[in-house]
Formats: sequence, C-alpha cells, structure tokens
Amino acid sequence: MQTNLAPEFLGTADGADAEAILRKCVHCGFCTATCPTYQLLGDELDGPRGRIYLIKQVLEGERPTRKTQIHLDRCLTCRNCESTCPSGVQYGALVDIGRRIVDAKVERPPAERAARMALKEGLTSPLFAPAMKLGQLFRPFVPAALKGKVPPKAPARAHQWPTRTHERKVLMLLGCVQPSMAPNINSATARVLDAAGIQTLVADGAGCCGAIRAHLNDHEGGLNDMRRNVDAWWPLVEGLTGQGKVEAIVMNASGCGVTVKDYGHHLRHDPAYAERANRIAALTKDLSELLPELVPTLKSKLRRKAPKLAYHPPCTLQHGQQLRGGVEVAFTELGFEVAIAPSESHLCCGSAGTYSVLQPTLAYQLRDRKLAALAPLRAEAIVSSNIGCIQHLQSGTGVPVRHWVEVLDEAIAD
Repeated sequence: MQTNLAPEFLGTADGADAEAILRKCVHCGFCTATCPTYQLLGDELDGPRGRIYLIKQVLEGERPTRKTQIHLDRCLTCRNCESTCPSGVQYGALVDIGRRIVDAKVERPPAERAARMALKEGLTSPLFAPAMKLGQLFRPFVPAALKGKVPPKAPARAHQWPTRTHERKVLMLLGCVQPSMAPNINSATARVLDAAGIQTLVADGAGCCGAIRAHLNDHEGGLNDMRRNVDAWWPLVEGLTGQGKVEAIVMNASGCGVTVKDYGHHLRHDPAYAERANRIAALTKDLSELLPELVPTLKSKLRRKAPKLAYHPPCTLQHGQQLRGGVEVAFTELGFEVAIAPSESHLCCGSAGTYSVLQPTLAYQLRDRKLAALAPLRAEAIVSSNIGCIQHLQSGTGVPVRHWVEVLDEAIAD
C-alpha cells in the first residue's frame, strides 16, 4: 500500500515504521474474516483493513476525529489478523502507532481520561494489593458487575513457595496484578519447576512489564517500566548476585510474555538499553515452552487424576507469540484429557488487558461467545495461560477457570 507521508511524519521513527508496515498490505481483506470486532459489528472500520485505512489517512495529513479514535479504541489488539495475513503485515505495531498519533490530536472526554489514568496508575501501584484485599473482604456485598473483577481470596497453598535450591535456575516475572488477584499461579509455577529440578528466582525490583501503560498510550511510561525491569533482571542474567546465572526468564502470563519478548523492538532507539533489551527478549520464554523437556520428569510424579479440561489459548500466546499446541500436546502426553473449542478457538475472549473495563459491552459479548464455543466440551474445568483471560471468563461461568499450571501442580502434589 503506497503511502505519501505528511511533512510532520517525514523523517520520524513512527512515520518510517508505519510506512514500512503499510507497504506490505495488499488490501486482500483476509483479516476481516478473523477479526472479533468486525464479526460483532459488521463495520469495515471496525476491522483491521478499515483501521489500516484510517491510520494511513492520518499519516497522509487528514485530520483525525473522535470517530477515528473510537474505531481504533474498539480494536482488541488480539493480532488474530496477523496470523491470517498472507503478507506479514505487523498490524499490532501499526495500530499502536496510529493510536499514539490520534490521541495526540484528538482530546478524549474527561471521563475517559480519568478511567485510563486510574487504570494505568492503579493497576501498577503498590496500593493495588491492599485495595484487592479490601474488595475481597466485601466481595459478597458488591454488585455483580464489580464482583466479576474481584476473585475470591486465594487458598493458603498460594503462598507456599519451594525452598530447595537447584543448579538449574530461571527468573520469573510475578506481574503487577497477578500476585494480588491470583497468587497461586506464581507459587504453582515455582512448585512445578521445583518438581522438575529447576529453581525459580524473582528480582524484587521488577514490576509491570510495560504493557498496561503502553496499551493506554502512555508510551514513555511503558518504556520506563521496561527499563526498570531490564535493570532489575540484569544482575541475575549476568550471574552477579552469587546465585548463579539463569537460563531463561519465564512468563506464566502470556500477555506479559508477548511484551517482554518485544523489549528489543521497543527499546531499539535507546543506546543505553538496546543491547540488553535484546538479550532479555531472547532469554524470555512462555512457561509452556519449557513443558516438552519437563514432561518425562513430571510424568513420574503425577499423584492425582485431573478433571476433564477445556483449554482456551490466549491471543497473546497463539497470535502474539505464535505458540500453538504446546499445552495440549504436553498435557495429553502427561495423561490429561484436554481439548480446545471445536469452533472459534482462534477468537479473542474479550479480556484484552484493560479492554474489558474500557469496552465492556463488546468484551462481554465476546466472553459469552467464547464460553458458548467451549460448552460442547462439557469440561469440569477451563484452563488458560493468562490472568486476564482467566478472570474475564470466570466472570461469566460457574465452571472453574484456572491457569493450567495450577492443575498440573495439584496433580503432582503429595
């Protein structure tokens, strides 16, 4: 797609990146067939091809409007279109650029600005944990809509961390909301890895991966989160702490994983961080990527029969990281009965980070559509790989929704 950049974008990083991405687009429209919002709304401008045209017009000098902003806001950034595109258009990177430019030119209503500020500062704040505890205390008395955002109090096992040391070591990012909302995911990860002879280390200075601020168009804030994590992880990556070098940085939330794997791209223009960011990205692995080599060891440690499982692969795993089938294959080899939805397993569940808060109508329609697609499996539990998907799906069903590592942890527990 030929683009004639307006003077204000000539010679800029955003202009050069966007033009390179747009050049790959051949207008084929394959992307619309797999776009969740296009399927719900049926509007070309609420599909990838239409949004690409809107961004192109802005880059060529056309003044964006509030309507432009709304169409870009409705995108889940699920990147399903990238999996479908025959030309390799990096739509996720393009829509980030488009949103950044449009937000600089179109002022949001005060209520939207306040909501976005509350999300990017609140979810990453040290005050989030006590606020979540307070919410759990009063959970029985809050409205149903709010109750869906507050999980029940975690069991005591969620705070049991293995104490053994092993020669093999990995780093793990605890995340910003996961320690408060679902702490058992992190401790279960550490216990499963411990059972396989791998020690899990945590860098105290690490925090939010940067995705929350980046997706809310706080570009510099997101980059600062990334720099902080690089600084926190670097001594363990280089083996400077006396604990030995780590062989990988493990992510048990695919939304964080897809961001950290892209640190090299995000920080490529920062001479102080570019090289280290590339190293961090190369070391980063989704937890499921470790499974194939762990299966033989873990298989001999299974103690309990697991329930029949339905697996929901998050978009950040199957489209963002292009990782498919790893969990299902490993779980089947371990003796679990697990399956994905017989239809629409590629579609987003509607969580998409803060999307379920900012676009609740569309988010809940997609949630219910996903649960309906999973229903024919008649599973005793639904498992996934991302805290956002897990919490969002759980708000619409009585079937337990968990991270797959929690189920595996319970199956190997004495």
